[in-house]
Amino acid sequence: MKKIRSREKDKFGLWVLTWPIFIEMFLQFLLGAVDTLMVSRISDDAVAVVGFSNQLFNALTTLFATVASGAGIVIAQKLGSRREEDARTVAVISVKVTALIGLGLSLMLVALPGPIARMLQLPEELMPLAMPYISIVGGGMILTALMSALSTAIRNTGNTKGPMYIAVAMNIIHIVMNYGFIFGELGFPQLGLTGVAISTVTSRLLATIMLLLMFLVAFERRIGVRDISLFDRKLFKEVLVIGWPLGVNSGSWVFSQLVIYSFIATLGSMELAARTYMSTLETFCFLLGFSLALAVQIQIAHLYGAGRTKEAYKAVYRSLSAGLPLVIINTWLLVLFGKHILGLFTQDEGILLICGSLLWMNLALQPAKVLNMTLGNALNAVGDTRYTMFVSLTVMWIVATGCSYVLGISVGWGIVAIYGCMIADEYIRSIFCYVRWRNRKFLRMKEAELQGSQTTGGAFRKESAYVEA
Repeated sequence: MKKIRSREKDKFGLWVLTWPIFIEMFLQFLLGAVDTLMVSRISDDAVAVVGFSNQLFNALTTLFATVASGAGIVIAQKLGSRREEDARTVAVISVKVTALIGLGLSLMLVALPGPIARMLQLPEELMPLAMPYISIVGGGMILTALMSALSTAIRNTGNTKGPMYIAVAMNIIHIVMNYGFIFGELGFPQLGLTGVAISTVTSRLLATIMLLLMFLVAFERRIGVRDISLFDRKLFKEVLVIGWPLGVNSGSWVFSQLVIYSFIATLGSMELAARTYMSTLETFCFLLGFSLALAVQIQIAHLYGAGRTKEAYKAVYRSLSAGLPLVIINTWLLVLFGKHILGLFTQDEGILLICGSLLWMNLALQPAKVLNMTLGNALNAVGDTRYTMFVSLTVMWIVATGCSYVLGISVGWGIVAIYGCMIADEYIRSIFCYVRWRNRKFLRMKEAELQGSQTTGGAFRKESAYVEA
């Protein structure tokens, strides 16, 4: 037992889980920045189309992320409780269901790119660029769905390095192909934005194939062709019970951000540009904290499944003690060097002045994000997803969205007030999650369940001894 515990500690240690996730997330961030920089060489309209399309794809992603996220938590819990076959079954089911959802989305985006873009108010002059891009990249939504399900399942077995290596390879291929298609180099035809779309789908296809090969051997018993028909209604219900609140939560955040962006857009182009640049800089600050929060969710779900509730409870505070100082240091570095970095993107004094104020406010925003994400993920890991969903829906739409409109738009305090509302939203949700975690509701339920099973087991053994006598 001690040897098993030691192996699990090595495999599910916080930093062992965190650093591959961080590298993978950082590469995704870097890819987005390089992608935007390359597309900007085509035209400003091309950048606008990619930005618009990504918002659409991100919103649709929440439809299959519900199953993938719920399955990831259940897999870690089952592995923690030594129920390997159940974990394997959940993984297979999640891949099949997300693939079906992704296929439906792919068919819709291939068939109706124009009507969808017009429904979302895309300017008519961008339609010639947008329609082929949406249909090609959107047609690959099934690949995005499979990547989400496969990488989530693999990560929650404790293998966070595998998806990281694949992400490295995928990013390199994507950047090389982008360069070739945009500039007509390396033997590629010069296809502009259509070439970027082809590059995106091709790199995702290759990543999906590699993830699938890794997924087939992720569990003790290899997954084979016969497992395609594998289904367990009870286990799938467990996934949905945990997953649907996560999907609602994620979708709510995406749409609230879209609404807040629309508020900022009414303030003027300078404010919108400032917020866009700040989003990029903030992502860099938050990456390590975000990676720690994802890692601690995997770790707590595993400990919770194993019945090690005291260790699960303390894991949150270990993560925060490591993550908060690092994020605060990153944020201070951004305050010191942020204006120099922003100078690479724009020389507009008005935008730089706005960003200067937001950089200082970012000192309060980033620690709040880490607190909220870590505590929220801890609650999700033990299955308390309905509570985090209720808190997010209530506070996010009242404080972040509603107050942003009242103070930022109606009262006229502008983007600084909107940023202040976003900060308040993160801290208020953190407080609610902290109080809930301190209450240990689901941890106590787990302890009572384990105590009950031990009592029942003891009584059964006594009864057996009596019968034998």
